[in-house]
Amino acid sequence: MFALQNNRAASAELIEFSKSKIQEVINNVTGINFIMLCSTDGFELATIHKKDHYNNGKLAAVSSSILAMVSAFMQEIHLTGCQSITLDAENGKAILTSIPSKSHPMIIIALAEKNVLLGQLLYMLKHASNSIQKESM
Repeated sequence: MFALQNNRAASAELIEFSKSKIQEVINNVTGINFIMLCSTDGFELATIHKKDHYNNGKLAAVSSSILAMVSAFMQEIHLTGCQSITLDAENGKAILTSIPSKSHPMIIIALAEKNVLLGQLLYMLKHASNSIQKESM
């Protein structure tokens, strides 16, 4: 589940490792325009983009707020262990993926074109999340 309790800063090594994992995602999935790693308290840790550039600070903060709302919603409907949120819009997709960790919980935000292979993207994001989670232990 997305964790909001711990907000201690991740090490530079963990951030570099995590950035290499999100780089693998953007390199291997056609249609991703932007991918960002951020802390659950709303701070950008690493960003990679192909064409669109966003206000990264605002995007990280808004993602943290979405996380808080989804966590409250999940409690209300008695679901546990939320792994990702997929937003499907007319002109693209946004996926928020959790990286649960007792020490350094994080979020991966991926923005993609409408025709992205969603299964491939979700698989790669899950793989990246699992790798980063193991590295943060």
